[in-house]
Amino acid sequence: MPKTILVVDDDEEIVKLITKSLRYEQYAVITASSGREALSAVDDHHIDFIVLDIVMPDMNGLDVCRTIRSSYNVPILLLSARDQDIDKIVGLEIGADDYMTKPFSIQELASRIKAHFRKVDRLHKEWGELSPIKEKADAPLILNEKTFEAFLFSRKLDLSAKEFQILSILMRHPNQVLSREQIYENVWGDEYGEINTVTVHIKNIRKKLGSEHNFIKTIWGIGYKYTEREQ
Repeated sequence: MPKTILVVDDDEEIVKLITKSLRYEQYAVITASSGREALSAVDDHHIDFIVLDIVMPDMNGLDVCRTIRSSYNVPILLLSARDQDIDKIVGLEIGADDYMTKPFSIQELASRIKAHFRKVDRLHKEWGELSPIKEKADAPLILNEKTFEAFLFSRKLDLSAKEFQILSILMRHPNQVLSREQIYENVWGDEYGEINTVTVHIKNIRKKLGSEHNFIKTIWGIGYKYTEREQ
């Protein structure tokens, strides 16, 4: 079955260009011209990836992203007419996986989407070949790598795909320090992006775990390590 991509933008010409390019790449495409249409589409269809414009008349893309992320882990790439770091940081902090500034290359957009799916396919293959993360009956945090679900004391966490992957990498190396470069290479690989996004995603994971569960330690000047028990 082809992957289904939701394209959300109130600019009809941009939607047409993106749709034409993605259909050429053999993706199924669903379109929405407003935030509310986008939310309805996510509820009514199985969506594998979302291209989401930030500036829309009824509901901005950041609010749409935040709403989607509260219930779904589907990858989200934000589009914005403003090239400001604060927009990128806010977008990543509320759960977006990637960010592009308008005007953008349609070819680059398609390449980023393909890179994402290649990475996910590769991770599924690698994780299928590796022994699963050792789960203990009394372990506070458990990952289900077949369903991309995480549970903290049996409470399901709403993690984005990238957040789940980062947590998985850290948990596979308990009490070992991993640099931002190592984490970036393992999670983003050949995808486009910036290494500072690792810091933003770690911040998001910590927020979702809660301040009382300090499982991810910062080793200043080096990177991060995961401790199996709170210290």
